[in-house]
This record gives sequence, structure tokens and C-alpha cells, in this order.
Amino acid sequence: MIAGKALVHALALAPLVWLGWRVWGVLGGGNIDALGAEPVVAIEHELGIGALRLLLITLAITPLRQLSGWTAPLRFRRMLGLYAFVYASLHFAAWLALDLLGDLSQVATEIARRPYITVGFLAWLLLVPLAVTSTLGWMRRLGRNWGRLHRLVYLIAALAVLHFWWIVKSDWREPALYAGLLALLLGWRIWKALARRRAAVR
Repeated sequence: MIAGKALVHALALAPLVWLGWRVWGVLGGGNIDALGAEPVVAIEHELGIGALRLLLITLAITPLRQLSGWTAPLRFRRMLGLYAFVYASLHFAAWLALDLLGDLSQVATEIARRPYITVGFLAWLLLVPLAVTSTLGWMRRLGRNWGRLHRLVYLIAALAVLHFWWIVKSDWREPALYAGLLALLLGWRIWKALARRRAAVR
């Protein structure tokens, strides 16, 4: 269990460490091309993609368990969900610091003016209560409502895919891939729910 947690921590942090290393290279002048021609776009993109990938991995754990019977990944689902929140928060912080130069007065204006930012901000905002209530104490306090609240992750993942799709201007293959994966994961859940309902009626 400890080794498994250490591995999940290492895998979840690896993209962040790699990004930090390249930022250090650019700032230190050791490798000024490490982040490409548009460093700010690269930083925001990689943090956002990190959040989206972790969300989809989190959503894939239940179908994986139902198909294979492998239960071990369930132990790491909340951890992965929290990492998705960390990446999403860093994505938001990078946008605030690098695009808006820390000007908080511009946040509301930009959210209202640009629909793709509205959608992305809403996805991050909905992640906040899920991160706050991810502890065992909150699970006990909320009871059945904990599960109902955390079903928001389906909406959050859809908003995250839409946010990414909206940003991309020409090559839609990558957002289409994430949209397809999300459709598959949500479609599986709908199919299982319908199967349970049919079984209950018989």
C-alpha cells in the first residue's frame, strides 16, 4: 500500500517536476527554448492538460474495476482526484499570474467576456467543494449526500473537455480524443445504470 501510494505520488508529480525543471531552465538562461516559442501558453496548457488527464484517469477507475475485478486502484481514486484539483488550481493561478499579471480586478471581466474562460472557471469552482469534502470526516458527515455531491465530477470533466476544445483553434485531434474518452467513460456508466434498472424490474 505504501509503495503503491509512493508510485502514484511520483507519477502524478512527474509532469509538474518536468515543467518546473524547464521553467527553471528558461528563467536561469540555461535553456531558453525549453518551453517553446510561447512559454506562457506552454505552462498553462501543460497544467490544464494535467488536470484533465487526472480527471479522466479518476473516472476510468470504476469501469476498470467492473471489467477486471481489480480493486487496488480504488484506494488511489481520491488521491488522483485531489491531484486533478492541484493541477487545475495551478492552471488557474498561472493564468492569473502570467496572463493577467496578478490583476484580480480583471478576473471577473475576463470570465464574463470569454466563454471558454467562463467554462474553465466553472469547472475549477465545482472542483473546490469536491476537494474540501474528500476527507473521511466529510464522508461520514455527508453520508449519502457525499456520493451525490461527488457526481459533480461528471459535469466537471465535461466542462474541462469543452474548455480545452474551445481554446484549440485548428488541430482538434487532441480535444477530440479526450472528448471520445469521456463519452466512453460516461456511456459505460449510463449503460450499467440501465442494466441495473432492467434487472430490478424483472
